Amino acid sequence: MSGRCLRGTQACPGFRLQAAGRGTGDGRDLSLPLTEKQSLLVKELQSLAVAQRDHMLRGMPLSLAEKRSLRLGLALLSSLQALTPWRYALKRIGGQFGSSVLSYFLFLKTLLAFNALLLLLLLAFMVGPQAAFPPALPGPVPVCTGLELLTGSGCFTHTVMYYGHYSNATLNQPCGGPLEGGRCSPRVGSLPYNMPLAYLFSVGMGFFITCITLVYSMAHSFGESYRVGSTSGIHAITVFCSWDYKVTQKRASRLQQDNIRTRLKELLAEWQLRQSPRSVCRRLRQAAALGLTWLLCLGMALGCAVAVHVFSEFMIQSPEAAGQEAELLVLPLVVGLLNLGAPYLCRILAALEPQDSPVLEVYVAICRNLILKLAILGTLCYHWLGRRVGVLRDQCWEDLVGQELYRFLVMDFILMLLDTLFGELVWRIISEKKLKRRKPEFDIARNVLELIYGQTLTWLGVLFSPLLPAVQIIKLLLVFYVKKASLLANCQAPRRPWLASHMSTVFLTLLCFPAFLGAAVFLCYAVWHVKPSGICGPFRTLDTMYEAGRVWVRHLEAGGPRVSWLPWVHRYLVENTFFVFLVSALLLAVIYLNIQVVRGQRKVICLLKEQISNVSAPTSATLAPTFSVIWVTLPSTPLPAYPQPLRTFPCMPQLLRGFVCQTSDPEQYVHFSASDKAAVRQIPRDLQEPTGLGPWGRV
Repeated sequence: MSGRCLRGTQACPGFRLQAAGRGTGDGRDLSLPLTEKQSLLVKELQSLAVAQRDHMLRGMPLSLAEKRSLRLGLALLSSLQALTPWRYALKRIGGQFGSSVLSYFLFLKTLLAFNALLLLLLLAFMVGPQAAFPPALPGPVPVCTGLELLTGSGCFTHTVMYYGHYSNATLNQPCGGPLEGGRCSPRVGSLPYNMPLAYLFSVGMGFFITCITLVYSMAHSFGESYRVGSTSGIHAITVFCSWDYKVTQKRASRLQQDNIRTRLKELLAEWQLRQSPRSVCRRLRQAAALGLTWLLCLGMALGCAVAVHVFSEFMIQSPEAAGQEAELLVLPLVVGLLNLGAPYLCRILAALEPQDSPVLEVYVAICRNLILKLAILGTLCYHWLGRRVGVLRDQCWEDLVGQELYRFLVMDFILMLLDTLFGELVWRIISEKKLKRRKPEFDIARNVLELIYGQTLTWLGVLFSPLLPAVQIIKLLLVFYVKKASLLANCQAPRRPWLASHMSTVFLTLLCFPAFLGAAVFLCYAVWHVKPSGICGPFRTLDTMYEAGRVWVRHLEAGGPRVSWLPWVHRYLVENTFFVFLVSALLLAVIYLNIQVVRGQRKVICLLKEQISNVSAPTSATLAPTFSVIWVTLPSTPLPAYPQPLRTFPCMPQLLRGFVCQTSDPEQYVHFSASDKAAVRQIPRDLQEPTGLGPWGRV
């Protein structure tokens, strides 16, 4: 066909439009509205190549203006899709390396969406208003030297990047009276833009929306990965039903062939793994090796946490090191090296416990790396909110914590680049040239935990550095391109293919409960219990950040009866802990109900598969497959379902619900239940279940 669709067939998008527009002869369509036809046409044309799209547009019964607008709109859509880094790369990665490696890049794409959503909210309600009404700087602006890109200090300090730049005054009108203790007292009867309240509620709403989105994504991913009860029959479905006949380009067809071939390898490897038996002695040896390896890995995680604590105490007790910008990178460098080297040691120890299942091997590696990251992050949280606040009470400690989190994020990216260059590229050269081996495999567990670690740092620092999600977005985009290039050049497909059907669900679960929940607890403690610094930030005159809401309520009560409902909302919906517990209970109920619904769907799918096997199983009586006509001898006496005597008539079996039989009237049909003993004399025993008398129907 040379890549062209057949005219007058359903495969041609032009035919769909013409067939839809010829309903009345005057260009009107009685079946589809105009907007739906246009959207259908755009979707069909968007999936075609440029040359094929132009060829189709020439033959369509449209005016020149409509064709010109369609070409312009499709060109804009194509340019926007070309900006996304996963447009073509994900298909190539999935076809060449399988679903296990693809799950890493899909998870990275999900993190991009979370950070973009959080950043838009902070820009709209916090960063944007403060940038429109900048406060007076306390002194001369430092000159940028370029080192600020690594340290985050210097000329970045007095910008909207950090907490200390934000004002504690109203932003949309002058003060109604003199400043009292550095606070602007608004005019009576007004509803000003309260910057402390905007700062607090923007961060709180950002976390709340992220929580809702994360729970929904986790529930949706859980339903997608567990909706099929088993993989029985999936091999035939993959062979006969996976090809997309709309694909006409040679490049796209090659990608689709790679995808189908890789999926068949994964399915066959999973089936072979289930068929291979294991002896008792082999299981005992694996259990002993597993216990020894776990003890060594837990001791390593504990040692890393102790090392981070000791070094952070040394940095706090060395004030001369804190005054030099280059010395500020020492603690992030030490933590980054521990995060980089410990997973390699765990991987070496994992060689002592050969796993039969590659899926189990990845899950065990993820758990060990997760314990290591949690131990290090827990120590750092104590360092930031415990030691730092006590030592730097007379300084703007929020800015210092935000700068340190920025340095951790930047250092994590730099070490990732160095690891990709020297850890993957050099090891690939050594393996091929010196050791005469194949390329190394992509380490999914270590790379995924690096993403979760970076995202946790972003959530921990969003209160002290509101633009940290923007830094994380830039980092994730660069990581995508670097990891994609390294994967295609330095890595090979897994030697043992395995189906990563639940991998995305596991990643989102780890992101939700250890990472997001820990960051939320960290920020709640900072808002409710830690005293803000008295020289900077929107909460400089308050005992806690949460007290900004109470101050706002008192101003509203003095503002008159027009805004009297807002104090009621704050008192009963924000300060009342019952509402917080109610929202938490609703979220847990949603998660539980989604899990139960998916479990119910799996049971229904298993039951339907069993019923189909029962109906199509060979029996002693002649029984055709489902939806084929069989002949059943019915008694000559009247039945409750049909009062007239019946003889031998054609009947159609329904799935465990009896039969629909034709009567003496050619246009009339009657339904007999499988439990009706008088009507099932020659029906197999498998179908004789008490399902009750069904409704009337037709074949």
